[in-house]
This record gives sequence, C-alpha cells and structure tokens, in this order.
Amino acid sequence: MDASTKCFGIAGPTHIAMNIDWDKEEHRRCIVASILKGTSIHTNKKYKELAPRWWMSFHFELYRELKEDDQFMFGAIYRYKPPAGEPRHPSAPHYVFAFRGTMLEHDRPCHDLYHDWKVVTNDFRNCRHFNRAVDELSYILIKPSSTPATGVWLAGHSLGASFALDGGTLMIARDLNLPTFLFNPPQVSMAPVINLGLSNKAKNDLYDFSYKMKYILGKTKKLRRHSERMEVLFEKLSPWQPQLYVHEGDVVCQGFIDYFEQRERLLDRYPDITLLAMMMSYRDMISYLIGEDKEQPHLLPSARLWKVKKQSHSEDAHGLKQWWMPNNALGWSIYERGYKYIWKGKGEKGLQGCAPGLV
Repeated sequence: MDASTKCFGIAGPTHIAMNIDWDKEEHRRCIVASILKGTSIHTNKKYKELAPRWWMSFHFELYRELKEDDQFMFGAIYRYKPPAGEPRHPSAPHYVFAFRGTMLEHDRPCHDLYHDWKVVTNDFRNCRHFNRAVDELSYILIKPSSTPATGVWLAGHSLGASFALDGGTLMIARDLNLPTFLFNPPQVSMAPVINLGLSNKAKNDLYDFSYKMKYILGKTKKLRRHSERMEVLFEKLSPWQPQLYVHEGDVVCQGFIDYFEQRERLLDRYPDITLLAMMMSYRDMISYLIGEDKEQPHLLPSARLWKVKKQSHSEDAHGLKQWWMPNNALGWSIYERGYKYIWKGKGEKGLQGCAPGLV
C-alpha cells in the first residue's frame, strides 16, 4: 500500500478535525479509530513520520508506547491536551489506551501471531504484553493524581480489540467502569461456518437447540456451580457497556453479531432458558470439568452493538477506514444507531434489546 493511505490529510477524517463535538457518538468513534490508525502507522518504521497527525489533529499527544522489555510495541497511551486557552471538554477523555491489530508486515510478526493464538485459546491473561497494559492502566487509575475511570478510554481494532476487551473486563471487576471501543473484535466460534452453510431457518433452529442444550447442561449437578458462578460474573460486569463496531461481512466478528441478536430473539421465546444459556459456552463448560478457570470474553451481559450491513459501502469489511467514515456513509441515518443490550439480572426479563433510534 502506498503512503497516501497512511497520510491523514488524504485518508483521514478531516471532516471533523476542525469542528470536534465530543458529545457526538460519530465524532468519538471517528477520533478513536484515527488514533488506532496512527498507532499502527507509528509501529511501521517505514511510515512512522506520518503517524502523529492521526492523533495530534484531535489534540492528543503520545504519552507512552506500550511495550515490554523486548521492545515490541503492541499499543500506545495517548493524553488529551486541549488547545491553548481552552478547558478540557467534559466528554473528552484524559487518556486513550489504543491497541493495534495484527501487522504481518511488522519486523517481528511472530509476536502478533502469538497474540492471535492467545485469542484462539482464550489465554490473554497469561501474556506478558497484556499484563504490561494492565499495569499501566492500574498506575494511571490509582496514582496520587488519579484519573477518573470515565476519563480513561480503551480502544482496539481486531487483535487489539481483544486486548481492550479483556482489559475492560478486569477493570470492571475492580469496580472501574472504563469507556471501551471495540472495532471488528474477534470472536472464536462456529458463526462464520453457520452463516455460510445454513439458511436463516436452519440457523435459528440450530441456535434454539444449542441454547436448550446449554440450559440442560447448566442445570446438571456437575455444572450447577459453574452456572451459578457465571451468574455472579454477569451481575458484576453488567454496569459495563462496551461499544462494539462490527460489519456483517467480516467473518472475524460474526460471532458477536450472532451472540447478541440470537439471544435477543430467543429471550422473547424462552426467557428462562435464554437467561441461563446466554451465560454459558461449551468451551467454558469443558474447561470447568477439567479443572481450568476460564470465561469466554464474548459472554458480555451488556453492550452496544453498531452493525454495518454488507451493502452499505465498498471498503474492507475488516478494515479501520470504515470506522472514521461519517454515519451516512455507513448507511446509518438519524434513526439507525446502535442496538443497546442491557443485562437486568435474574428475575426480570434480563435483557433489553432496543430498536435503532431508541438508544
């Protein structure tokens, strides 16, 4: 790819750089996506000088590169500095933690592939790079001049979204609710195969059967304690509502689309079954039975899902460029925003799936 795709003045969201409105979701999304793009460019030595404009155009400075002793940069921390003489906008962040996606053109792609494997095996928390990110988060949130949790944003694209997702999960477990932006987050599941090979009716029938099977297994003596533990975890995570930006043509994140849309559909039909089954995964159940302690990161009680349809634009479905495009270019009108899924807890309906334009 030539340098023009990495030049902010040519490829970036210049349509908002001169008139930023931090209260608008569209502007927040475009800015965060731009910072992520700049992070990827900054990692590429060949184009490194083009990177700063991707964050400086929105009044951020590079605060710290995220890397371990091996000097492998997997992300960066940016600090917001409002223009001279202007106060910080109350909706603007203090810091943005940006985690880039996989870069095979990196001089050490094996590290990214190792991280990808950690996603597949759901083993991020045993990764020293992830632990370094958590240490940096903890320091900024608890240092003497501590920053409020709402002032620290987590953001990631593709592989980086897994860093942000697991980081946000750990922070909410500590009662720190961080705004989180996940672009094309990977979800390891059979969803791409199911969507490719089955009709809608067959797909719905398969999910009906799967949810009923999870419910039955969750009620067994061997797995009852696991299901009770997952319910406690859901209650703990429920205040956190990460923003998920997905494209229905992207196989990497199709699992997230199916997870939220199918559980909303099934909640209306089988509320009791769905409330338990939505907290369970077959991989978790197997892990529990063999003595491992894991939860699949896609099992989110609450989230806001922003979905782009296949026919909306011609850009790469998994690429970052689409996410700094304006709403109308993504096929979103003023009445078509995000779907908001809110976990309410056992004993109530349990999940609120709002129609576009109502959230």
